Amino acid sequence: MADSVQDHMVVKLDYTLMIEGEIMESTADGEPIEFIQGTGQIIPGLEDALYGMKVGEKKTIEIQPEKAYGIYDPDSQEAAKKDEFSEEIPLDVGTFLDLRDDEGEVLSAQIIAADEDTVTLDFNHPLAGKVLTFEITISALRPATPEELDHGHAH
Repeated sequence: MADSVQDHMVVKLDYTLMIEGEIMESTADGEPIEFIQGTGQIIPGLEDALYGMKVGEKKTIEIQPEKAYGIYDPDSQEAAKKDEFSEEIPLDVGTFLDLRDDEGEVLSAQIIAADEDTVTLDFNHPLAGKVLTFEITISALRPATPEELDHGHAH
């Protein structure tokens, strides 16, 4: 059995995510996240940083937008008429919506502006354009089972 992170291993990871020194998310008060390494289940920059790490090893890494949630794209904004939405949906600035495009794909958007008749939707990921700092610790490591590899996630 491999004693360091490699493809097709189930990794349990404790982490704290910070942006400009502010803690955005942490597993400190909960359970570590669990995923299969090398399958794209986490952002590329974090996945790349894990290779070769051992159980109990700690590391602080900085991930540029290109290896995280991408560069912020100002062209990924769109105005929409309020009457195109159900009256049950709150159309307030800051609200996140899951919308379907013409092909049936689900797209997430945040309302960034609103007036009497329209809302402006931003389809960028909320962390697009941000440099992410992670403090990470490998909590556990094991080979993924054939069933887990077939299903595409850890059990």
